[in-house]
Formats: sequence, structure tokens, C-alpha cells
Amino acid sequence: MLVLSMTVPNHSLLLSSCSSAYRLNPLLLSRGPLRLRRHRCIAFFSAAASAHQVFTSPATSKSFDFASEERIYRWWESQGYFKPNFDRGGDPFVIPMPPPNVTGSLHMGHAMFVTLEDIMARYFRMKGRPTLWIPGTDHAGIATQLVVERMLASKGIKRTELDRDEFIDKVWEWKEKYGGTITNQIKRLGASCDWSREHFTLDEQLSRAVVEAFVHLHEKGLIYQGSYMVNWSPNLQTAVSDLEVEYSEEPGTLYFIKYRIAGGSRSDWLTIATTRPETLFGDVAVAVHPEDERYSKYIGRQVIVPMTYGRHVPIIADKYVDKEFGTGVLKISPGHDHNDYHLARKLGLPILNVMNKDGTLNEVAGLFSGLDRFEARKKLWSELEETDLAVKKESHTLRVPRSQRGGEVIEPLISKQWFVTMEPLAEKALQVVEEGKLTILPERFEKTYKHWLINIKDWCISRQLWWGHRIPVWYVVGKDGDGEYIVARNSEEAHAKAREKYGKSVEIYQDPDVLDTWFSSGLWPFSTLGWPDVSSEDFKQFYPTTILETGHDILFFWVARMVMMGIEFTGTTPFSFVYLHGLIRDSQGRKMSKTLGNVIDPIDTIKEYGTDALRFTLSLGTAGQDLNLSTERLTSNKAFTNKLWNAGKFVLQNLPSESERSAWDSLLAYKFDAEDSFLNLPLPECWVISKLHELIDSVTTSYDKFFFGDAGREIYSFFWGDFADWYIEASKTRLYHSENESAAVISKTVLLYVFENILKLLHPFMPFVTEELWQALPYRREALMVSPWPRTSLPRDAKSIKRFENLQALTRSIRNARAEYSVEPAKRISAYIVAATDVLGYISEEKQVLALLSRLDLQNVHFRESPPDYAEQSVHLVAGEGLEAYLPLADMVDISAEVQRLSKRLSKMQSEYDTLIARLSAPSFVEKAPDEVVRGVREKANEAEEKIALTRNRLSLLQSTATAATSP
Repeated sequence: MLVLSMTVPNHSLLLSSCSSAYRLNPLLLSRGPLRLRRHRCIAFFSAAASAHQVFTSPATSKSFDFASEERIYRWWESQGYFKPNFDRGGDPFVIPMPPPNVTGSLHMGHAMFVTLEDIMARYFRMKGRPTLWIPGTDHAGIATQLVVERMLASKGIKRTELDRDEFIDKVWEWKEKYGGTITNQIKRLGASCDWSREHFTLDEQLSRAVVEAFVHLHEKGLIYQGSYMVNWSPNLQTAVSDLEVEYSEEPGTLYFIKYRIAGGSRSDWLTIATTRPETLFGDVAVAVHPEDERYSKYIGRQVIVPMTYGRHVPIIADKYVDKEFGTGVLKISPGHDHNDYHLARKLGLPILNVMNKDGTLNEVAGLFSGLDRFEARKKLWSELEETDLAVKKESHTLRVPRSQRGGEVIEPLISKQWFVTMEPLAEKALQVVEEGKLTILPERFEKTYKHWLINIKDWCISRQLWWGHRIPVWYVVGKDGDGEYIVARNSEEAHAKAREKYGKSVEIYQDPDVLDTWFSSGLWPFSTLGWPDVSSEDFKQFYPTTILETGHDILFFWVARMVMMGIEFTGTTPFSFVYLHGLIRDSQGRKMSKTLGNVIDPIDTIKEYGTDALRFTLSLGTAGQDLNLSTERLTSNKAFTNKLWNAGKFVLQNLPSESERSAWDSLLAYKFDAEDSFLNLPLPECWVISKLHELIDSVTTSYDKFFFGDAGREIYSFFWGDFADWYIEASKTRLYHSENESAAVISKTVLLYVFENILKLLHPFMPFVTEELWQALPYRREALMVSPWPRTSLPRDAKSIKRFENLQALTRSIRNARAEYSVEPAKRISAYIVAATDVLGYISEEKQVLALLSRLDLQNVHFRESPPDYAEQSVHLVAGEGLEAYLPLADMVDISAEVQRLSKRLSKMQSEYDTLIARLSAPSFVEKAPDEVVRGVREKANEAEEKIALTRNRLSLLQSTATAATSP
């Protein structure tokens, strides 16, 4: 008699209610004939489901219906499951969502971060930690202003025709109408965020935090105003961050121009190669390498800048010059090139600007004033050719700086802007990594993080836009150029300060610029929790957050800035871990782009494959590495969803009916948390529970280490391989081919126990189908997403695992032999199993399982310690050390027909082999044919020789068997 620990819950209330009847799968209601059982159960379930109107079941649906995902999501949210729950105690687990642009619509990058962060949230929620995932969107200054300007332009309205307030009103109107698109799409992915805490970076509270941060940094002397070189966007009319400039390799031209030597003859000149001839009006020097003998005699002299009416500039020497580029002579235009700018500042050269902020040349360019920069380039070259100052032009691959937002070519320009001094902030951000207070995953990105912080430049934080956080600086009318300004938290405070300093009649106006979007998003982990109000409940409970998950491509844009600002404003690192994912590429490894036509839309993908398949596909990558996404992977994981659904169907069909309360009491009483509760189970049951307990430990460790790809693959392998392909098949001997009622009950219990734990382990990856199946299981009093995570360190039996592996090896050997001899799938064959006494003991106990899985004739499966008499007329299989099988050939094939077939096949193979050998024997072929062709023929000959040997052996065995059968 099997002894199991018993804990019988009270189910009477559940069983008496209509809703609980829904929770019981209708396939459980009867143990009569399957056809009648299905009919009766489906009728019952349909009535219950129509009342519930949230979940469906394998009882009524052939496959999981993706249309039910939105219903399930709304049900989760309505139950308050997305909010942090402190009932089970534990430290909060907090994730700040990287706020997507309010202009955006879902792409695969969003799908990746939502999937990974939701996996984290769902896992730690089930582990009992109060879990908060903070959602929100970013106002995206440049991107949003661009979108609204284009929208207005389509109506014939230019931004400049509106005043600032009118334009801002238009943007807010657009935001109210379209700004929720990406939020709804994120929900479609199953994101279990606390939407009651959703934020927008221009919310009143977050805007207050931005102002406080600016004032704080200014008071510490870390914010200053100055004229320095920035990346300028002529179309947008604003500075853009270094990090928002993308460099692309593009075909261009290298122009060679004569610069005459001042005081020399007409044949005395230097030839300069440049990709941007229009900037020559801003030249302040010409430089050569001090060790370049070609030009040493010119150092200290002057050249005449072409088309400038004789303006002279000095010829200088500096090791910065690349002797190998162009002609080895470099024009220095510090107003229009970052490298020239730094060289000019080092050498004390003047800086000359020749360009307006709209990309046209200014008055310094003389006759070319007012021309667009690219138009000026063409006209200037034409003039140089006419004046014999043009030498030649060559095709040249350019590294072109383009705006990440608008796509236009960026212009380096000197501009008066606001900057943050970064070095003291960077030192602290480096220190927390060195001290282990911040862990970056994968670890290799630590080097990248440190390199950027060590070489950090001051941050230009002002943008010449209307949409965004207005810089909290006011100027006094009449003192614009005096460098005097007032920093205040609001206009009232600014006026008060101005009156105190300049008198009651003073007039002030606010700086028209706004702050870089990254300035406000750098405060995201704590501004969303109430900062600067450090006494707020959310700030006290949930800050610092636990982990920041995002793409590795914004490690500098966002992550490092959050770390710096978090330490500066709160005194602590804003999160303990940074998890960086890779980019999503197409099946060929190419970056997705509309130009290539390889963009995969997540919403379309969900409609075709389901959210769970998409999420599972995205989650199986390796942290930090790019993932190639293909329809093949999606198709495979859609099949995985179906396999899970069908496994649920099988489990539910074989559980007791609702009316059998005593059966359910017994079933639910079984516990497998102690060795004595399952060590006496039959081999397949003991094996699958042991493997499950191993899996729980392994997967939990992977989740804890954020190794989600490993966790997903382990669950997939166990479910499909161990559970579905082996245990479910083995259980059929207890459920359908056994008179032992106790064995059937145990099998049902194990099926339920293993399946419900698989659903728990898989839920963070595939929340919809697992919740649907969970709700179809009887006696589930709470949602799967808030059910406790499986216990770890549960017992397992290594001996049972080894024994069942032997049974598997034997089964595989027999299956392979059947396939090799083309045995009809339905045909049952005989077998002699030979092994030592102890092995025979446990293998013979599972005779039914072996027969079912290997398609053996149950009445003709024999176990013995020595080979049978007819061993020579059998296929001999070695399944493992000390475990063999003999399969009588006469059982497997029609020997006479097979001898004829193999004889013909052998003859054909020999003919083909002889042809190959003849080719290899011909000197004309071996000597004249390419090496790879000869090598290919030789490989084919070797392969053919091996096949001939195998076929001869098999034919010999068949012939000897036929002879033995006809002998008297």
C-alpha cells in the first residue's frame, strides 16, 4: 500500500457553487465512454464559460484562441494583480520601465524590453515579493515636435505662424489623441505594470522634479552657460546631443584645391584635400605634420584662402595632421569641425563662423552669402574651376553625421548653450560599480560603461525647441548680453529675486530653450516615485529600485545618466542591477529597416502566432547579444503553445469528474514534498517527479541570475521531452491498459502535480496560455500569476532517474531498429530483453510501458539473463552497459521480400560505387579536375563503400535467418 502524506482541504463550498463548477474542467465529470463524456462535459462547460466570459478550456477549444488574450489581460488588471502586494512580506522588487516615446508605435525593440521586464515582474511576484513595475512615456522633445510640425504642414500651417503657446496647445491636442497608442500596444504584450502609477515626463510632479534638479545642479556650480561647439540640426533649428548623432558610411567627394603661398610665384601653392569646400571661408590656418619633409620649408609662412579676396592665414605644424590623408595638408576651420575646434583651442587660434543656423552661409562668405550649404558647395567648386584653383575631385567614402531624429546632415557650429559639468558626477558613477553597489549584466558592458565615464565630456542640455521642459532661467530686459540671469523654480520666485536685485520696475523674460529630453528621463527612477518629496510613501517604500532593463545601445544615453543623477539627488544608486538586452535583427542578421523591407510588426505577429509564442521567441536570446528573429522560430514556438494546450487537454480528460468528491479528496491529498511520499512510486512516476524537482531548482537559479534564455530552454526541454513525449505516453498504460485502480489514481495525481508546476515555471514567459490552462484546472482558488512559486530543494531519487534513462535507451534502440527495417508503425513485434537480475527487475516491472512505447507484442516480451536460442536470427541491440535486446527478424520483416529488395539495392549501389572508383582511377580526372571536385568524388566513394558494407551485413543476416527457417 502506497503511503503518502495527507492534507485534505475543504472543497464543499467550491463544489456547490456555479463559478466553482466552471473552475472544474467538464472533461472530469464522468468516467463513462469518451464520446459521451465529451458531449456531456462540453455542454456543462459552455454554460459555465458563458457566465464567466473570461476563460476557455481545452474541453471546448481545439487550440488556444489568441483572441482571449485581451480578455485575460483585462481580468488580471480588474483584479488588481498588477499592484504591489505586501501580504507575503519580502523586499519590494521594482522595475522602472524605459519610457517609450509618446510618438511611438510598437516595434520589436519594445517587444523585447516588455517581454524581459514582464518575465522579471511575474517571477518575483510569484516569489512573494511586493512587485512594482512603473510604466510611462517620454515627451520626446525633438521627435514629438517633428511629428506635430509635419501634421500642421499637411494642413498648410507653419510652426512659425503660431506663437509658442498656440503650438504647445497643438502638441497637447495631438498627445491626447494619439499618445496612448503605444501604451495600449504594450498592454497587448501582457505587461503587468501598475497602470495606476503610469507617468508622463511632462506630468506636473515630474516637471517639478526637473526644475528642482536644474536648480540644485546650478547652485552647486555644475550648470553653466557658454558658447561652444555643438551638433546643430539646421532643419530643427536646435542643438542635438553627441549621442543622438548617427554616423553613416556614404559615397561622397574629396575636393583638391590650390591655396597659393603668400609672397610666392603663381606656381607656388599647397594643394589641400577637403570633403567640405564651403567651409574654407572659415579657415584660420593651414596645418602640416612637423616631420613631413614635403612641406617643412613652408612652415611659418602664409597662404591665401581662395575666394576670400586675399585673406592670409598661417601655415603651422602639428602632429595631429595625418600625412597619408589627401595631400597631407589640412585646412583648419574651427567653427565647423569638432577636431579643428579642439586644435584651435589648444593652439590659441581664432574661431570664425561662416554659417547661419538654418544651414545657409552668412556674410563672411561674401558673394556666397545666403546660399544653402550644399548649393554653395556646388557653386564654389564651379568658381574654383573657372579661376584655375580647382585641381581635381575624387570619389570618397564619407562618414556622414546625421540626426537620429530627423535624418538630416548635422552641422558642427559654435552656439551659446547650457551645459552640465560631468566629471564630478561621473566619478561617483564609476565608484558604485567598482564597489559592487551596481552590477551590470552582461559583465562585459562594464568596460564600455567605465570607458565612457572616464572620457566623459560636459553635457549640452539646452535645446532650441518649444516642446519640453522650459529652462528655469530668466533674463533681465536690457541686460541680455551682460551674462546676468536668474535661476528660479517658477516665474513668481524669479520676479521676486529680480525685484530684490534690480528694483520693482524690472522686466524679465524666460529663456526660450527647453532641456534635453534625457535630462528629465535621467530622473525617471526616482521622479516617478515622488522625488523631490522624499517623504512620499512610494519613495520610502520603493526607492531605490531593483533593476533597470534596457537595450545596450542606450547605456550612455540613459543608464549612465540615471546613475549619476540618482547618486547626486538621492545619495544612492537608483537601482542595484542593470540588465542590457541586444537588438532584434532579421533572420539574416540584418538590422530591421523600412528601406530593406524586413521590419516585423509585433502586433501582426501576435495576430498570427500569439503573444506567448512571440514572447517565448524573444526571451530565448542571450543577454546583451543581438537576436535574429525568423518566422521559423515563431512557428516552432506557436507549435509549443499548441503542444502545451494538448497536454492540458490530456490531463483534464483523465481527471475525476466533479461528482466524485471522494476521488478528488484523495487526489488533492497527495503531496510530494518528502522522500517517503514518492520513493515508493512506480519507476516512471518517481522519475518524472525527480526530474521536475531538479528542474524547479535549476530554473529558479536561472531566474534569480536573470539567465532567462537558459530557464526557457530548460522548461521547454522538460515539458516537450520528459513530460509530453515520455511521461504522458507512459501514463497511458495506467489509465487505459491497467486493471490496477491504485496505479491509475497515482498516475492522475502525478500528471496533475507535474503539469501545474510546469504552468507555474512557464507562466512568466507565456502568461496567457498558462493562465487559461490553470483556470481550467479544478480547485484553483487564485490566478496563476499570483500563485506561489514552486518550492525548491524538494527531494529527488537519482537511482530512479538512472533506471528510467536505461528504459529510455532501450526504447530508443528498439524504435531505431524498427525505423531502420521499415517496420509498419502499427505492427507489434516480439523482443527478448537480456540483462542482469537487478536491471531485469525494474525493467520487467514496466513491461507495459516498454511495450506501449516501443510497439512490442506484450505477450511476446521476454526477460532473461542470457541471449535467446535464435539470437543469430535476430537484430541485436545494445541499449547500455548490461542491457541488450534481441528482436526476431521474422517478426519485423517479410524476409524473402526484403532479401530481394536489398539484393537489388546492393547491385545498384555497387554499380554506382564502381563508377566513382573508375573516375578516381583515371589520371586525366585526378590530375586535371579541381581539387575540390576530386575531393568530393572521393568522399562519395567512401560513403558508398560504407553503405555497401552495411547493406551486405544486413542481407547476410536475412539470408541466414531464411536458411534457418527452412532447415528441418
